[in-house]
Amino acid sequence: MDYSQFFRMVPEVSLMAILFIVFFADMFTAGSKDRKWFNPLVCVLMLVQVGISFMQKEGVEAFGGMYVTSAAANVMKTILAAGTLIVLIQSRLWMSRQDTSFKEGEFYFLTISTLLGMNMMVSSGHFVIFFIALEMASVPMACLVALDKYRHNSAEAAAKFVLMATFSSGVMLYGISFLYGSVGTLYFDDMAENITNNLVLSIMGLVFFFSGLGFKISLVPFHYWTADTYQGAPTTVTGYLSVISKGAAAFTLMTIIVKVFMPIETYWNYMLYAVIVLSITIANLMAIRQKDLKRFMAFSSISQAGYIMLAVIGANQLGFTALTYYVMIYIVANLGVFTVISVVEENNNGVTNMSAYNGFYSTNPKLAFLMTLSLFSLAGIPPFAGMFSKFFVFVAAVQGGSMLAYGIVFIALINTVISLYYYLLIVKAMYINKSENPLPTFKSDCNTRLALAICTAGVILFGIGSFFYEWIFNAAAM
Repeated sequence: MDYSQFFRMVPEVSLMAILFIVFFADMFTAGSKDRKWFNPLVCVLMLVQVGISFMQKEGVEAFGGMYVTSAAANVMKTILAAGTLIVLIQSRLWMSRQDTSFKEGEFYFLTISTLLGMNMMVSSGHFVIFFIALEMASVPMACLVALDKYRHNSAEAAAKFVLMATFSSGVMLYGISFLYGSVGTLYFDDMAENITNNLVLSIMGLVFFFSGLGFKISLVPFHYWTADTYQGAPTTVTGYLSVISKGAAAFTLMTIIVKVFMPIETYWNYMLYAVIVLSITIANLMAIRQKDLKRFMAFSSISQAGYIMLAVIGANQLGFTALTYYVMIYIVANLGVFTVISVVEENNNGVTNMSAYNGFYSTNPKLAFLMTLSLFSLAGIPPFAGMFSKFFVFVAAVQGGSMLAYGIVFIALINTVISLYYYLLIVKAMYINKSENPLPTFKSDCNTRLALAICTAGVILFGIGSFFYEWIFNAAAM
């Protein structure tokens, strides 16, 4: 084997180098009481990773086409790395706690390991590589969910995550075996040529494969684990799980649908329509009933996953662009909310109840204002970036889908009004509701302020800066 092929996988090789640096830095300084330099070191390394991913403009192949990347995949890797950087920046407050500081190295190592798995998943050209990459991302994620095992039901959340992940992986492998039986190969590019040879096996493979990946994206009816896991996991991990892994899985699903399942478009289109309507509608209705803010954000993320899937209907250049653009904006908006939740939780004995935010503006006006901007973006209120991201997925759906796609987009538009209502419930609590015992005034640390600044800048600038969309659109054309 030609081992020089590894160096074609530049983002993955650089991530491996970062993993080694973090591992040895943690191992040789584990006994040190003061490691204030550790978080800045990891953040600088991840910033370098963002630059390396951004510089990869062309697609490459390695290992006989098992690893295949493109300009669009490199853009997604850049966005995922940037999102991970935000998570690492805002994690310092949590990692500085006495009961978590000794786990700091493990947290960084596991987080970067999941990103490596997601990068491999995005660039897979073969179902074996795809499945290995999926597990590379899922296993460390389960460890991250359990990292606070003595607080906030973290161990229970991890157990549910592991059980559902195991079941979904088995279902997915079952579907992949049907596909192999139908076409006799596991290469994405070769499968499309023969997928209609045995239509029954191919459709069964499609259904089981989609069901397995639907768990990773938290689509209804594969969403039952989401609320419990989001509530029990550490808030920083919840934010990471809600955006980074979802973006990677959604992009990979669209890539596989385009490369493998386009000849049987009629069948997966109707399946996708049903899942989108169920995900957006059920999640929005369930979100209204939530009293815990992390569970609320869990159902919000399920609804957002449904909107992301609208771009998959338009399985073309516009669809890839809309999906990637939506993920980019969703990352900054959602992480902005989770950064504020994390600050409140760390400064108020782990409280995440929505009622605790009553009168929040009177004691912490800046945090309340920044959280409001992120919530407005998630709701799709102009002129924030979330409005533009929803517009583009709607356009991609109606241009790439059938006439029924117009009805699906109409239902999604109605649900946007519902989502605006429940996002405004939080705004109402912060600005209007009175509290006899409001949250105390918090003084945010430098990392928290930096993370919020990045997220707020993204929420505002990504919508009005057309070059962000053009960068993604041009990459999708290559």
